[in-house]
Amino acid sequence: MSFVKGMRCQVCGRTYPLAPVYVCEACFGPVEVEYDYDALRQVVTRDRLAAGPKGMWRYRDLLPFTGDEPVDIGAGFTPLLRAPNLARALGVPEVHLYLKNDAVNPTWSFKDRVVSVSISQARAFGFRVVGCASTGNLAGSVAAHAARAGMPCYVFIPADLERGKILNAAVYGPHLVAVRGNYDDVNRLCVEIADRYGWAFLNINLRPFYSEGSKTLAFETAEQLGWRAPDHVVVPIAGGSLITKIEKGFEELLRLGLIERLACRIHGAQASGCAPVVDAWERGSEEIRPVKPRTIARSLAIGNPADGPFAVRTIRRTGGRAVAVSDDEIVEAIHLLARTEGIFTETAGGVTIAVLKRLAEQGAFGRGETVVAYITGNGLKTLEAVEGILPEPAVIEPRLREFRALYEAAALATA
Repeated sequence: MSFVKGMRCQVCGRTYPLAPVYVCEACFGPVEVEYDYDALRQVVTRDRLAAGPKGMWRYRDLLPFTGDEPVDIGAGFTPLLRAPNLARALGVPEVHLYLKNDAVNPTWSFKDRVVSVSISQARAFGFRVVGCASTGNLAGSVAAHAARAGMPCYVFIPADLERGKILNAAVYGPHLVAVRGNYDDVNRLCVEIADRYGWAFLNINLRPFYSEGSKTLAFETAEQLGWRAPDHVVVPIAGGSLITKIEKGFEELLRLGLIERLACRIHGAQASGCAPVVDAWERGSEEIRPVKPRTIARSLAIGNPADGPFAVRTIRRTGGRAVAVSDDEIVEAIHLLARTEGIFTETAGGVTIAVLKRLAEQGAFGRGETVVAYITGNGLKTLEAVEGILPEPAVIEPRLREFRALYEAAALATA
C-alpha cells in the first residue's frame, strides 16, 4: 500500500498527480512528493517499523514507491557508532558524539539509499532506461542498481573524476560517458538527453523520488538512538538535497508521533573551494551565487546546487551553522577520523569531520548534548587525497635482528 497523495511545488504550492514531474509548470520551482499523513498516522508505529526488513525498506510506508518489489541491493540500517576517541581529540569529551557510517553501504556511499528509491519508482512508472549525472558515488550506485534491475544504464561523469570512482561504476557494466567539463556541465547535458530520449535520469527528472531516499538516514538515526532526535547533526552539502531531506525525515517522525520532541540543529559542511551554500548563509541570503569548483572534495563539487536555497533555509530554520573548510583541513580530518575511530572516509567525510572540528572549537555543542556526523562515502574511492602524505612502510630483510634494530630505533625516538 502506498501513502503517496501526489506532487506539490515547494515554492507556489501547486499540486500535481503522481508522475515523474520535477519542475512546476506555474513558477518553475522544484516539485516534491506529498503524503497522506493522516492515513500514515493510523498505520505506522515503532513496532511496525521494527518488524520490517533490516535495511532502508523497513520505512517503505514513508517512501514514494507504488510498485510491488523495490530494487534493493541491501542498503541502509548502517552503523551508528559512538565516537569517544574522536570527541576527546576534538576537545569535547563531554559530548555524546556519534558517527552514522554510510560508507559501508553496498557501493560504499549513502547514494544507495536515493538510488534504490528512485530506480524502483522509475521501473513502476514504466521507464526502460535509467541514467544519471554524477560526481562519482552516484555513478557506481546507479550502475549497480541498474544491473540488479536488468535495465540499460547510461552514466555521465566529469572526465577528470578520481580513478577509483570510475572503476567502481564501470565494473557493473553501464554505458559510461566521460564529459570534458565539471559536474554542472555534465548535468546540463543530461537534462537535454533526458528530454530528448525520455530516459529516467534519477537525479534529474526523477529527483523528487530520488531525494526522498535521504530521509531514511534521519529515520535510522532516530531509531538507533532509541526513538529520539539528536541535538545536532553535521551534514555534507553537494546539491543540497541530503540536508533538506534529513530535516524532513525528522519532522515526519515528529508528525507521526514516533519521536516526542525535535530540537535538532542542522549544520551544513562544504569545502571552501566550492561553498555556494555557505556563502549564501553568511550573507544572510537564500540566493545562491554559482561558483566554479576547485577542491579535492569532488563528490561535493557542485557549483550551482539545485536545492541550495532550501539547504540555506534548513540550516537557518533549525539554528544550525554553515561552515567551509580548506583542502588541507579535509585531508587532516580524514586522517584524524581514521586514527581515532578506525573509519576511512572519502573527501566528503573529511569535509564533515573538519567542520565538526570547527564547530567544536566554536563551542557549538553543549555538555551532554548528542551530536551525529554523517559519513557518506568510503575512503578507498579517493585514495589520491591521502597519497603522498602518509608515511611509507619500513622495509627490512626477513631477519629478526633487522626488526629488532627497527623496533629499538622507534622506541628510542618516542622515549
